[in-house]
Amino acid sequence: MPKHQHVVYPSLENKTVFITGGASGIGQSLVEAFYQQGAHVAFVDLLEKQGNDLVERLREEKNGKVFFSCLDVCDHQGLREAIRESQEQLGSIDVLVNNVANDNRHHTPETSVEDWNHCLNVNLNASFYAAQAVYPMMKSKGYGSIVNISSINALWGPDNMPGYVTAKAGILGMTKALAREFGKDGIRVNAISPGWVKTERQVRLWLTPEAEVEWKRSLCIKEMIEPEEVASLALFLSSDQAKKITSQNHIIDCGRI
Repeated sequence: MPKHQHVVYPSLENKTVFITGGASGIGQSLVEAFYQQGAHVAFVDLLEKQGNDLVERLREEKNGKVFFSCLDVCDHQGLREAIRESQEQLGSIDVLVNNVANDNRHHTPETSVEDWNHCLNVNLNASFYAAQAVYPMMKSKGYGSIVNISSINALWGPDNMPGYVTAKAGILGMTKALAREFGKDGIRVNAISPGWVKTERQVRLWLTPEAEVEWKRSLCIKEMIEPEEVASLALFLSSDQAKKITSQNHIIDCGRI
């Protein structure tokens, strides 16, 4: 379990939380963080073994209830079914964290129709369909929190990521639109835009020691962001302590300049 110590938010205890892409990286930290608050946590991911292993570890702690479904979020009907089953297993969903993402690189002239559509399906469309599915549950209670994970790449536009950048910019627009539409029902919608987060995937594929040194040159605080630090912000935004915060993009990037 992570060594990072999260603030305890009593308002999250016994709440039902649904997280996409929860088996590894930032998603795993989100699942662990909400579970440690005493929330009941449902999550989905393609990584079946990692998801099942996480469930086993959490159940040993006995802080709350946990439910995992292995699925591809591009199967939008399957995603809706997983949300429905989570409601049956754990109760009506109070918090949705749209975390799932795939930041594979694509050189624009070589990007196929299939690559482009798949990128948008994973990084943007799944978040909309998940929000659409939880909306009736939250509306019936008169409250709820949706946290959408975007990226500072939506603001900076790095090379070789046209689909990812476009999708993450779409997440910011969707956050504004849903916050306006859902606000009358007491539902808050916010975005988090992390900088480069030091996950196992990033270290394995792109975050070399040389790349880390170069990245830190652009930061006010010369440190890498840990997944648990993103989770801490998501906890706050989902708690009653943030009950007047909605329609905002919260950047956590160590002050990239």
